Amino acid sequence: MGKANKIILVTGAARSGKSEWAETLALAGNLPVIYIATAQVDATDLEWQQRIKQHQRRRPSSWQTVIAHTELAATIEGQVPPNCLLIDSVGTWVANLLEEDGENWLMSAEKLLKSLKKTKVDVILVAEEVGWGVVPSYKTGRIFRDRLGMLVRQIGAIAQVVYLVTGGHVLNLSVLGQPLPQNQNLSGEPEN
Repeated sequence: MGKANKIILVTGAARSGKSEWAETLALAGNLPVIYIATAQVDATDLEWQQRIKQHQRRRPSSWQTVIAHTELAATIEGQVPPNCLLIDSVGTWVANLLEEDGENWLMSAEKLLKSLKKTKVDVILVAEEVGWGVVPSYKTGRIFRDRLGMLVRQIGAIAQVVYLVTGGHVLNLSVLGQPLPQNQNLSGEPEN
């Protein structure tokens, strides 16, 4: 990754390998890695606990782990070079903030984007692609899908490199694709 800070977005579907690709990129950077976990542990959900443990087992022991359920922007702002941050995942962070109304969500999303633009460290973000299926029939599902989709688009607009991981393959969208013009509606809520 080098001396100039770099924002890398790794996006894809569930179980596509996006976290593993992000971990590979972090290892290749040869910088101290701080793994920022956004998941909350639910003592009653054994399957969720197993997923978290699977991620933990893959991480080198030299990586530091920081928990940031909701304060992701502040966590990013507190980092100094030469660290590399690996944030897993943006979707879980969005889910943690689903209770926020549209205005507060917009402020949280803007804080995150500003922290990414200002940071002096390399940042690798893992994000889920949730908009490829049917539109959820319940309001919370639609809000989550729309907020995450808009935020991933905004992060992709400021990232130097964007990868799509699907079917066990990695595509560098920064080389293969062309960015869309930026959309200013970060709320993930329908515009009136």
